[in-house]
Amino acid sequence: MDKKIEKEKIDRILQAANRAPSARNLQSYKIFVIEDQEIKEKLQKVCRDQEFINQAGVCLVFVSWIEKAEVISERTGFFAQLDATIACYQAWLAAVDLGLSGVWIGAFSEEEMINLLDLKFGQQPIAVLPLGYAANIPELKERKSIKELVGKIL
Repeated sequence: MDKKIEKEKIDRILQAANRAPSARNLQSYKIFVIEDQEIKEKLQKVCRDQEFINQAGVCLVFVSWIEKAEVISERTGFFAQLDATIACYQAWLAAVDLGLSGVWIGAFSEEEMINLLDLKFGQQPIAVLPLGYAANIPELKERKSIKELVGKIL
């Protein structure tokens, strides 16, 4: 995954994230683009030393920003988290479509991530998306059957 990702591809991935569905179209999130090797090494430590972070061409960190969310209900903070999560997923789909590989990471020290990114009050790290060119194609893992997945059809 260490081949440099073309700027045009990163731009298209960010544009896809920007078009992601969002509660009231408020886009209450920020995306941090990390290409610097030294910062990726620090990010790897924050993410429980998952080594593929350091090997990625670029890492995108999605951060919810409650201050940018309109108070809709007592779930406003949750909506900001969902906005960031959906944008991350949309970015991942775009990356795969462009021939890249990636993995969604939620296992990290929130406090250390806040310090690393110098986040403001009300900003919460949600997901890390390391992207790059895959060295090999992994085997598909077993998934639940649709019958197991669906709770009840009403």
